[in-house]
Amino acid sequence: MASFDLIMPKMGESVAEATIIKWTKNEGDKIKIDETVLEIATDKVDSEIPSPFEGTLLKRLFNEGDVVQVGAVIGVISSDANAGASESPKTTTPETKKEETVANVAVSAPKATLDNNYGDSNKFYSPLVKSIAKEEGISIAELDSIKGSGQEGRVTKADILAYLPNRNKQTTSAPNTETKTNTTSTPAKTSSAIVGDNTVIVNRPAVSVGAGDEIIEMDRMRKIIADNMVMSKHVAPHVTSYVEADVTNLVQWRDKVKKDFEKREGEKLTFTPLFIECVAKAIKDFPMINVSVDQTGTKIIKRKNINVGMAAALPTGNLIVPVIKNADEKNLLGITKAVNDLANRARGNKLTPDEIQGGTFTLTNVGGFGNVMGTPIILQPQVAILAVGSIKKKPAVIETPQGDMIGIRQFMFLSLSYDHRVVDGSLGGTFLRKVADYMENWDVTRTV
Repeated sequence: MASFDLIMPKMGESVAEATIIKWTKNEGDKIKIDETVLEIATDKVDSEIPSPFEGTLLKRLFNEGDVVQVGAVIGVISSDANAGASESPKTTTPETKKEETVANVAVSAPKATLDNNYGDSNKFYSPLVKSIAKEEGISIAELDSIKGSGQEGRVTKADILAYLPNRNKQTTSAPNTETKTNTTSTPAKTSSAIVGDNTVIVNRPAVSVGAGDEIIEMDRMRKIIADNMVMSKHVAPHVTSYVEADVTNLVQWRDKVKKDFEKREGEKLTFTPLFIECVAKAIKDFPMINVSVDQTGTKIIKRKNINVGMAAALPTGNLIVPVIKNADEKNLLGITKAVNDLANRARGNKLTPDEIQGGTFTLTNVGGFGNVMGTPIILQPQVAILAVGSIKKKPAVIETPQGDMIGIRQFMFLSLSYDHRVVDGSLGGTFLRKVADYMENWDVTRTV
């Protein structure tokens, strides 16, 4: 009987680990080639891991909720087929494999240098929990005493952060057992964000809960979004500039060509590809908007590629940002196909982790919700994000050779939030104006 290792696959250049969210096969179950064995999560994307072999799932080396390093062995599949091509048996037991891999995950994760004392515990702790415990000087005995809310009683990040404010609190009086109100108060808790080489602990206010109030647990994606937004506002001093663009030419051109375009190409022509083309052109004119600040906060990384992310709302109400790679190298047809493909697969939760990585600038369409403008939060480690509002008809003064006239024009507000550490008002303002210029000067005679 041949045996094969099931490996946590590589899912993108910057993806180092993934969380197992569900095993779809139990030990002893038969598996066909390409049949899903487990589901994993990386950042905002959930993915299914298929089996490259046919056989029986002999051993699951990790549990649901475990964080696993890319390239680690996560299971063993036995098979009678292709016995001659099987790997030579390993001398390590499955239990040994798991312990070694967990150690590798902890060492590779940011800020998760493993303290040998924590390794002496018979409980499993994630790299982030160990990192917070180490920075706060929490001993192994104290860490073991924290009540966990995770799977099988594991201590989560939320558990240890909730524990910290009351860690050394002394009770000086007996509790009052009488209750004369229908409201309770949630104790103040903390949240954390990894900023450079530091974990920043942020106090959160106590919140009262009244009778009839509903408490809704955030899902995994919403928690990630919340952490990223808090981190971005902490890292980058945000400034927002605004401009109102006359997009009449752009609107009229799209109205003229969209039916023939869809009939010929089988693709709907939305405004998003047009906006992305204008943004990519403006970035080439102002490349210092296409930068990042390194973790020290003292070096600027000027990006070679122009990768434009487009914020997309999911049916769940959460947000995801697939990325159009090398947008400046694509023609309008190429951008349109990429936009439609990514948007459709985003709604069906079919994006791969690599397709939400590597963005250098982000576009978000608040006009899709009927809003005229917004003040978006920068998606780190980028330094700018553009929001486009809804397009509205307005009366406007039109300059003609015969003099000024009043006409009906199509207007849209653009708002650019940028990191004031490296983008000053002159750069932010002139870049935003350039985007508007490309929109206003859209060639109504162009073909696509």
